[in-house]
Amino acid sequence: MKPNCLYCLSALVLLSASFACGQTSAQTKKVLMKVADIPMPGPAVRFDYQTFDPSNGRLYIAHMNPDQLVVFDTLKRQVVASLDGFKRVHGVTVTPENHRLYASVTGNHQVAAVDTQSLKTVGTAGPINYPDGLAYAPKQNKVFVSDEHGGVDAVIDATNNKLIANIPLGGGAGNTVYDPDSGHILVAVHGVNLLDIIDPATNQIVNRIPLAGIKNPHGIALDASNHIAFVAGEANHSLAVVDLNAMKVLSTYQVGEDPDVLAYDPGLKRLYVSAESGTVTVFQNNGRKLDLLSSFEMLHAHTVAVDPKTHLVYFPLENIDGRPILRIMQPVK
Repeated sequence: MKPNCLYCLSALVLLSASFACGQTSAQTKKVLMKVADIPMPGPAVRFDYQTFDPSNGRLYIAHMNPDQLVVFDTLKRQVVASLDGFKRVHGVTVTPENHRLYASVTGNHQVAAVDTQSLKTVGTAGPINYPDGLAYAPKQNKVFVSDEHGGVDAVIDATNNKLIANIPLGGGAGNTVYDPDSGHILVAVHGVNLLDIIDPATNQIVNRIPLAGIKNPHGIALDASNHIAFVAGEANHSLAVVDLNAMKVLSTYQVGEDPDVLAYDPGLKRLYVSAESGTVTVFQNNGRKLDLLSSFEMLHAHTVAVDPKTHLVYFPLENIDGRPILRIMQPVK
């Protein structure tokens, strides 16, 4: 985690500059209000990715530094379990159709498969140099894994939890996501600034989209209904809107310093971009372009998740008054 005060200040200056230069005509306003702060188990240290299971309303959160997976019931607003033994856990993704949760156990160079009913680990796959982001291709029953330091997207056969392929990317792997519209896997590639598109049937890269204006792409979110990807650049506090049909960048925007996790609410058509600096940027998606709704500072808010049904937004915050919390927020109408 970087020193927040310096990064928050720089992010604020950069956002103010972008407004002055006319990059957006929208005025910032309060678009989220706090609903609750729920105490989280474990020490006041870093969280990482989250994944939401709409089938049971559970939110699975990687509590990275204490090696824990937190299971949170969003309906009851309480912690169901805190699972130990997931060394330096980073990425998480859930597959409700087969009751599985997959977690990047980065400290052990593995991906763990967890039964979401018993909350028991039922298998591991590896070795993977630095497993990070995860995506599941349901038709092929495969898990795709960002090997951030290995320069590949690793492929796991979810039937037997075996590592079956490593797909060279030509750069470091950012986040990996599944596109339900095309059935493809998308992965951001550091260094070469590309969005690689993988066919999960063949484990081959079928297209590569240059990300003009983006440096070290990492976070990805999708507007699947409009065939749009949102890709954040870590190295130049930027965000690209990518047309997945035309295979090109439509526009770019400024966000907080070192953007990390993105979340998209398809019902409200809102995009949330959370950054390591603690800057949260909220956009309204108008199909082919974004309008800035708000940008605000929230300490440690580098990871975000959204419930598409209730539109509630979740921010695990590692240290608020000496304890970790889960901040729940709702859109202001």
